[in-house]
Amino acid sequence: MAFVENIRPSSETLLASNAPKRPANMGQIIRWLLLFLGGVVMVMPIAYMLSTSLKWPHEVYNVNLIPEEPTLENYAYVLEDGRFYGWFVNSLIIATLTTVSNILFDSLVGYTLCKFRFPGRYIIFIAILSTLMIPTEMLVIPWYLMSQQFGWLNSYWGIMFPGMMTAFGTFLMKQFFETVPDDFIEAARIDGLNELQIWWTVAMPLVKPALAALAIFVFLGNWTAFIWPLIVTNSPDMYTLPVGLSSFGDEADVAWELIMTGAAISTIPTLIVFLIFQRFIIRGVVMAGLKG
Repeated sequence: MAFVENIRPSSETLLASNAPKRPANMGQIIRWLLLFLGGVVMVMPIAYMLSTSLKWPHEVYNVNLIPEEPTLENYAYVLEDGRFYGWFVNSLIIATLTTVSNILFDSLVGYTLCKFRFPGRYIIFIAILSTLMIPTEMLVIPWYLMSQQFGWLNSYWGIMFPGMMTAFGTFLMKQFFETVPDDFIEAARIDGLNELQIWWTVAMPLVKPALAALAIFVFLGNWTAFIWPLIVTNSPDMYTLPVGLSSFGDEADVAWELIMTGAAISTIPTLIVFLIFQRFIIRGVVMAGLKG
């Protein structure tokens, strides 16, 4: 009997289990509804892109998301076009090299502005940040004249040089280097390491989330860049993927089904990168905002 009494639920437990559940707060319902609507708005362009890539040319202007006669002929045509692979390789080379350049130079400048004390460093930092307020369209003409003067037109270097170092990357890295204790830096100097060794072996491993976030931002930005590669290149062999896809259309006709097919294929690398490193993106942005 004692054992039965021990396992018998108490009156308070019974009352708690029979108590009516608290209805959802109206504010929570509204928030969830807004999030759902926002998700639908974000997903619709992707759904329309995939839908159009499966349509025949005569169905392109049909507003139905589900094609009447789905086909993979568009994917076969794009993948059999030898130009697509060239554009893909160009984008991959440019995005990768630019990402590596940003990781090196932005982290070097951010480390210097954070850990070295010299006159005018705050003025230099503010001057770098002020470039963020200049629209890209205002810089296109100076970039083009510079490329023309140095013979960089229609080349990888001409496409890459404007983005090989960014003010945002410098700001991001400086803010994260603020979290590296100065005691670590001083201890490394006492051990006989030079400044480059300290930067590479001590400071860089401690800011891996920022490096990952910066790498993803830069890679995606250069992978999807359109205006500057369109201006600086004049040969189809040097086109990047966004510029090359635009060549599927002309003034007389635009092959939207082919453009959407190429766009769908080109999003695969970016989706893979985002799915793998999304936690670094979120952590990097949140921590940078908190430190700023």
